Amino acid sequence: MIRKQELNLVTEWDKTFKKSDKVDHSKVTFVNRYGITLAADMYVPKNAKGKLPSIAVCGPFGAVKEQCSGLYAQTMAERGFLTIAFDPSFTGESGGNVRYMASPDINTEDFMAAVDFLSLNEKADSDRIGIIGICGWGGMAVNTAALDTRIKATVAMTMYDMTRVNAKGYFDSEDSEEARYKKKAAMCAQRLEDIKTGEYKLGGGVVDPLPEDAPFFVKDYYDYYKTDRGYHKRSLNSNGGWNVIGCESFVNQPILKYSNEIRSAVLLVHGEKAHSCYFSKDAYADMIKDSKYADNKELMIIPDAVHTDLYDGGDKDYIPFDKLENFFKENLK
Repeated sequence: MIRKQELNLVTEWDKTFKKSDKVDHSKVTFVNRYGITLAADMYVPKNAKGKLPSIAVCGPFGAVKEQCSGLYAQTMAERGFLTIAFDPSFTGESGGNVRYMASPDINTEDFMAAVDFLSLNEKADSDRIGIIGICGWGGMAVNTAALDTRIKATVAMTMYDMTRVNAKGYFDSEDSEEARYKKKAAMCAQRLEDIKTGEYKLGGGVVDPLPEDAPFFVKDYYDYYKTDRGYHKRSLNSNGGWNVIGCESFVNQPILKYSNEIRSAVLLVHGEKAHSCYFSKDAYADMIKDSKYADNKELMIIPDAVHTDLYDGGDKDYIPFDKLENFFKENLK
């Protein structure tokens, strides 16, 4: 039996962005194939008629739907789409008995479960479904697009490939068998410590206080997750972070193996000055290499933008919502 868990959902508006008077908002839940109940915010254009094109949004990795994904979902709903922003398994308001864990498989399934929900929603057109993934969920979105043939259009914003960064380190600086062995050995040792203590040790969210000599990308994350700009009490990155072993399985596998077989449209958007820009550039190159479906793939680089500028627009409204609107309208006909 597929059964939904009863979740304790917050009823008041507790987002990091202002509530729009152009859309109707409600809380919804749905179940993935592992039996985990996911929580989402649904946004519907006011006075909408007929079945609407729809978009599922998630990310960044370690964030909650009250942050970036909700902003994207609400804004796209203002532009005529039915949208949901959801918390992935084990995080935020979503279910999962073990908290703060991640899995390339389960997290890809979370996106597919969101597509299930939209496919069966009476207000949504099941033939016009798209997804948006932000940061680490950009990689998950591309991976989902390679698996789920129901998805007609995918956008990956300021994308991270979480398997690559876990296996090879930032900027591939730890790409060696020895470095990976040390990571795996440390996590195996931590597993035993967790069992002994009866609880999982948290790895810590964004560093606080911020060291003066912190790399720019750490300062960039701090500026979003640890300030009024984007702090949220349920966000992993704003607080205690993932479990130390939370991303263990990411070290041993890629998620974008068959991206060049994606037939539907894909748009990758990244900031020119983002530390993470290489993820999107390389993902795009792999996606179109030896592909029969390269014509509907696009890489868009935003001049001067850094990584978190595509979380909330930064100080210059860097998020190209007009481009996203046109992309989805063109591909969700």
